Amino acid sequence: MTTMSARATGSTTQLSDGRIGTQATDVAGELPWIEDAGKVAPQDARALSKIFFDRLQTLEEGTHEHQYARNTLIEMNLSLVRFAASRFRNRGGDDTEDIIQVGTIGLIKAIDRFDLSREVEFATFAVPYIVGEIKRFFRDTTWSVHVPRRLQELRVDLAKAKELLSAKLDRDPTVKELAAHLDLPEEEIIEGLVAANGYSAGSLDTPSADSDSGQEQRAYADVLGEADPGMETVENLHTLAPLLEQLDDRERRIVQMRFGAEMTQSQIGAELGVSQMHVSRLLSRIVQQLRKGMSVEA
Repeated sequence: MTTMSARATGSTTQLSDGRIGTQATDVAGELPWIEDAGKVAPQDARALSKIFFDRLQTLEEGTHEHQYARNTLIEMNLSLVRFAASRFRNRGGDDTEDIIQVGTIGLIKAIDRFDLSREVEFATFAVPYIVGEIKRFFRDTTWSVHVPRRLQELRVDLAKAKELLSAKLDRDPTVKELAAHLDLPEEEIIEGLVAANGYSAGSLDTPSADSDSGQEQRAYADVLGEADPGMETVENLHTLAPLLEQLDDRERRIVQMRFGAEMTQSQIGAELGVSQMHVSRLLSRIVQQLRKGMSVEA
């Protein structure tokens, strides 16, 4: 792109692409009026930004002139946000619009803090603000499982170390090699590797990676095991066994006839030569004793 024409006569300012910006004295005082600031070429934006920043410092905050100058600076420099956001295109997924919005927040912060007296190009000053906001966005929102910031930063260091060592060793580095390279304890490396698994989460409906392409692919949910209902029965029987040993012979026989042979109370009474009512009282006492023992065990 060519630079902005330095020709500014009367109440107009001519840009490099031939468009004319007419001065709007009633809106922005001595500032040139830019009809569509978002379409200003980047090189023109650099030159115009100096004019707007110089004027912005003298304008009273809250006035129409100050608002016009600030908003125009934002729109003219959105290309910086798009440039910074492009560096994260492989991480953004479907969040490109969110990245642009977050980067714009960084741009606004840079505009509010920029000082022409520093003799630094605004783009040089603004890009770190924009990138910082985008990185903060990824740090705070992209982890599927929340982990401490220390481990989030360690994940980045581990990724760089693994890439470097893999190229050097022609294989994946071990935990010991990663620890030596980063000068960290092996326990911390393991903690970082485990925490890195929380960065992203896959859907259970995703086809299994080892499914044959020529066959019908099964989702991970289809191959996951379920809790075996029989396991609870095994655990209960394991807990109940020593409690049954504490019963006397007649009580164990009553339990066996009632719950093993599934005999009625009347049948048990006839077998033992007692009334059905007496059997009922005995069963209630035995069951209560067993339940109390199982509660203590739990």
